Amino acid sequence: MRRSLTVAAASTPAALLSFLVLPALAAPAGAHGFTSTVYADASTPEPGVVRTELGLEYDLLVVSAAEYQDDRGFFDEGMAVWETGEEPTALAAHSDTVLGYVTDRFEVTADGAVCTPTQVGGFEISERDGVPYAVLVLDHACSVSEPGTAGGAGEPVDHEVRSTLFGDDEGYVTGTTTILDYELDGATGSAALTQHTPSFSTVEHWNERMGHFFALGAEHLLLGPDHLLFLLALIVGSRRLRDVVLAATSFTLAHSVTFMLAALGVVSAPGLVVEPVIALSIAVVAAWHVWGLRRRGVWGPQGLEGALEPARARLDRARLDRAGLDRAGLDRADWFRLGTVFAFGLVHGLGFAGALGIDEPFSWTLLWSLLVFNVGIEVVQLGIIAVVFPLLVLLRRRAPRVALWTGVVVASGVALVGLFWFVQRLLGLG
Repeated sequence: MRRSLTVAAASTPAALLSFLVLPALAAPAGAHGFTSTVYADASTPEPGVVRTELGLEYDLLVVSAAEYQDDRGFFDEGMAVWETGEEPTALAAHSDTVLGYVTDRFEVTADGAVCTPTQVGGFEISERDGVPYAVLVLDHACSVSEPGTAGGAGEPVDHEVRSTLFGDDEGYVTGTTTILDYELDGATGSAALTQHTPSFSTVEHWNERMGHFFALGAEHLLLGPDHLLFLLALIVGSRRLRDVVLAATSFTLAHSVTFMLAALGVVSAPGLVVEPVIALSIAVVAAWHVWGLRRRGVWGPQGLEGALEPARARLDRARLDRAGLDRAGLDRADWFRLGTVFAFGLVHGLGFAGALGIDEPFSWTLLWSLLVFNVGIEVVQLGIIAVVFPLLVLLRRRAPRVALWTGVVVASGVALVGLFWFVQRLLGLG
């Protein structure tokens, strides 16, 4: 797909912007709504036994297990009692179907030997962020040479957990993450299992564990059309490198604050509120750029010159200089934009936390992993800015009118997509 630089020098930025926007337009409106989080809490209540409490989205478990085990009756009965309080009855009536699916896709090994799972107790239903979750407990009987050792040599048991629950191949969701909180034979911590890193070992080095969370953060931004479009709106709406750097920094600081507060269990917000606001933030930031161009006279008699060097902006800056408010070289519109980006960044932080199901105090054990997750997000964000903004600047210098109208078209398209998602999520149609 690489093209000659001499042929595509002027068109590459516009093509790249289109390349980023068009896939997002075709993506599902609920970028987070089409992902899933599985919760796994593993411990060793006695030597040679790994007990795991699993939390799985109830409706997703019903459709996945029914299809996987070819049990149409489970689908009919399970969906008929959805959100009625009778879900455990349907699960118990088709326990073989449920356990067949879960145990085939969730596996525990000890020193390379597969542990044998059996269910402990019955099924329960809990609720996470307004979503019914099926809860079941499995005891995995593991054969080791000596309890708590590997090969009787005094070395820690290598417990490996592998999860492919609700995989992309099923076609129901994209990007399932299994959040594993474990305390196994003295080894404690947390891990995130995804399609690309489906397994975790308790003897894994700490930097490998952090690498998983770094990759997860990078993957979340790259595969999340919400945040990609928001970032694109910031880029096309920035006239100078300083503008996009300040906006990205404002966004980073804001979402880092709420992301970590949510991880510590200090703040939380339901997805029914967070997701529509994230969509609205995309529309507002993109529309602000289009409105700013109109206010500066792009469609008026001053035309392009009015947009590039607006008299009103100069006047505002002079007034701010006299008031001592323009020490950073920003006018009122710039300050308002930064404030808006910061406010929406606070909401995006809750969205990032929601993507990992981080909404409970237990996340203290995830603290360092979440910091690395956040770093993965920021590295990809800065990488996108480093690639796209210079190309946009190049286009502005070589073909300013083309660059101007490319920005208008892209920002308008992003704003429309954001509004569409906002209405869809607000009405619960996603």
